[in-house]
Amino acid sequence: MIAYFDCFSGISGDMTLGALMDLGISPGWLAHHLKSTLGITGFDITVETVERGGIRGKKVDVIVTDSAERNYARIRSIIERSTLSGFAAQTSLAMFQKLAAAEAAIHGCPEDEVHFHELGGVDAIVDMVGTAVCIEQLGIEAVFSSRVALGSGMVQCAHGRLPVPAPATLKILSGIPVYGSDIACELTTPTGAAIIATLARAFEPVPDMVAGNAGYGAGRRDFPGQPNLLRIITGDPVGSISDDPVEVIETSIDDMNPEVFGFLTDKLFDAGALDVCLFPVYMKKGRPGTLLQVLCPRAKRTALSHMILTESSAAGLRHYPVGRQVLKRETVFVPTPFGEISARRMTAPDGSARIAPEFEDCKKVALSMNIPIREVYEAVIKNGAAFSRPGNDT
Repeated sequence: MIAYFDCFSGISGDMTLGALMDLGISPGWLAHHLKSTLGITGFDITVETVERGGIRGKKVDVIVTDSAERNYARIRSIIERSTLSGFAAQTSLAMFQKLAAAEAAIHGCPEDEVHFHELGGVDAIVDMVGTAVCIEQLGIEAVFSSRVALGSGMVQCAHGRLPVPAPATLKILSGIPVYGSDIACELTTPTGAAIIATLARAFEPVPDMVAGNAGYGAGRRDFPGQPNLLRIITGDPVGSISDDPVEVIETSIDDMNPEVFGFLTDKLFDAGALDVCLFPVYMKKGRPGTLLQVLCPRAKRTALSHMILTESSAAGLRHYPVGRQVLKRETVFVPTPFGEISARRMTAPDGSARIAPEFEDCKKVALSMNIPIREVYEAVIKNGAAFSRPGNDT
């Protein structure tokens, strides 16, 4: 299943959660799941149905009793030490990293020391980690987005009155298509910007899909003449093969410690790379080198290019668009002697299917039960033909 974020009135964390709950996520379930996996209990989630411009949507409020501010290092530690799934942890970490990098660049301080102020409380953690959890729970395999509406005017924050879009929002949305509005309000918040910049593979019109459901998340204000809503449309790609235009970034390196490649590869994946490959090559004067090739969504090309030029010894790089075709994929939960383990079910053009175990979940089970990961893989493959339920039914 794919999802299209229609950001005609911008995007914020509570609007995103509202739209995902309108698609079927229970607020009680989400609150319990976050408390049990993160170890944070000072909050609750309430939802009410409201009208915005004549359209009904879900308005989410995170009721916070734990008002402590946390810096990026502390938030990262909470997520890394949690029992979240691999996808939820990596996705929410990527969201917070975008916020930290933006704030650090604006205020001139190390990322780990960034205090998010109004973004560092429990409500921001619930918004971003909750979004990642809901995306996985609904079985959404890929996210696409419209251009992002920004609004106009001024906004009051911990640093005083700032122009809309706020500097952090603008920094996070670098390389992403946006547009202004005569609505004198902050339509897209830094939290919302981090969410969509992390999740979206591309920013384009609605992709070819068999439309399913639509969820509407309401903003706090009601604007005259325009519904203040985020709309998320879900559906299935047309056919078992879908076109997925992406970008290739590549550079040849012959003067870097090879150990750095492993570190850089991990950072690129965490930042949204679809694949990272290393090829041995011969460069000028017969010097052996390494070709670093990164496959990524077009919206993430700028950020990943900056990362390569910052983290490696490369003095330049190449990038170009390529066509890509992918099989229809969905998350399934396979019953095994070690409990349910997530896997990907891929459907071939002839209708046949195959199961690919999720490495991070298999790794977590292998480590917790002190068994070889090979045994976990084999159990998932063996039982995969009769998996219990598709991910969007959980």
